[in-house]
Amino acid sequence: MPHDSTPADVVAFPNDLTVQIRLRVREALEMVLEEELASALGATRSQRTATRSGYRNGSVTRDLVTEAGPCTLSLPRGRVVQADGSTKEWRSRLLDRYQRRTRKAESAILGVYAAGGNTRRIRRAIAPLLGEKGQSKSAVSRIIRRLRDHFDAWRRRDLTDLAITYVYLDAMFLPVRLARRVVRVPVLAVIGVQDDGEKVLLTLMIGGSESTTSWKGVVEDLVRRGLRRPALAIVDGNGGLLRALRESWKETKIQRCTRHKLENLMAKAPKHSHGELKRDYNEIIHAESLAAAERARARFVKKWTLLCREVVRSLEEAGDALLTFYGFPKSQWKCLRTTNPLEAVNSAFRRRTKTQGAYPNEDAALVLLYALFATGQITLRKIDGWKDMTKAELIRLQQAA
Repeated sequence: MPHDSTPADVVAFPNDLTVQIRLRVREALEMVLEEELASALGATRSQRTATRSGYRNGSVTRDLVTEAGPCTLSLPRGRVVQADGSTKEWRSRLLDRYQRRTRKAESAILGVYAAGGNTRRIRRAIAPLLGEKGQSKSAVSRIIRRLRDHFDAWRRRDLTDLAITYVYLDAMFLPVRLARRVVRVPVLAVIGVQDDGEKVLLTLMIGGSESTTSWKGVVEDLVRRGLRRPALAIVDGNGGLLRALRESWKETKIQRCTRHKLENLMAKAPKHSHGELKRDYNEIIHAESLAAAERARARFVKKWTLLCREVVRSLEEAGDALLTFYGFPKSQWKCLRTTNPLEAVNSAFRRRTKTQGAYPNEDAALVLLYALFATGQITLRKIDGWKDMTKAELIRLQQAA
């Protein structure tokens, strides 16, 4: 009577879709590993050929947690003949020697962690899909600790091959426990826009403050890792950041965030005038051309000098940096006049940190923020007008010349 390898739970519940899926996954994995071994040996099972470079050596069972749930695999074993005639035990390249979870299963665990779960909540959340076995508190903690290693490698990675045309720079504040007290520390973040329009997170770094020294350290780190000088930097009005950019990237043009400046103007004006102020301001930043924007600015200054002199002083503080985006492709103006891409990221960071309270240390805060990107919970879409990035690159080259 032939051996029936069908698990007992499949026989008992033949219509259980979850069990059926797990069975098919197990069969597929065993088939792929068998084919990998056959390729290494140069022969399939029982095949006689002159090109054979080894032999099979039984099998071994291993528990593996996949994205479809836990399963027990029968892994083939073999020995491969070396150049000197000796043999060496075959190792699969698809499944590491001590691997007990697939990468997607680990990503599911990290996804729950990044969404706000501690180890107890993670185990409870993934148990229906990945099973209880192998998901101990220590196993979950080891997976999360590996995320720190990934983060360390990410923030030291070489940036030479990245063709960055624009950069957004901004800071957000997170509660971190330092010297037995919870203090809010700035996380300095930089997003770059590549020459194909794709946005990419370039760095996350905690600074003592938003000072020139802190921001200059961020920029110098990017330069040291090979990042080329961008054509345009989109920033808020932080003085330390502006000075750092002028010292480190002298040729890079600066665009002051028009949304931040509007908030500054409204803070200077009485509340009843906010509607009128916003309409007049929008004529400047939504003009059809730079010349039209300058005419609108002149009208604004003339009018609001009489109505509220402090509003005009705040507008003049930004100078021409408020209109820099007009020198770039019109299809990209909407994306170049504000730091909204970073603001959206900061909002996602803040939503996540509400569940966390204070972080135990600075590294824990950075690793969690990185995890939101690594697990796909924060995605960055292409810049509007990305098809005109060639024009933007020509502008950058003209600046360099």
